[in-house]
Amino acid sequence: MTLKWIDTEDIAEALNDAFPDINVLSIRFTDLWQWVQSLKDFSDSPEKCNEKILEAIQAEWIKIKS
Repeated sequence: MTLKWIDTEDIAEALNDAFPDINVLSIRFTDLWQWVQSLKDFSDSPEKCNEKILEAIQAEWIKIKS
């Protein structure tokens, strides 16, 4: 399965698997942006990302952690 920026829930699940000990509330969006791109199933242009997408990914990740 190939992940794109719009796949916020799937990205959050993959991030949670890859970085289980991260405090999601304290991450910087620059780090989050890099982490998403480092996921093995991620394949999308970095230019397609914006702050709103990163906020959505973070919100989904928070839900998973709760």
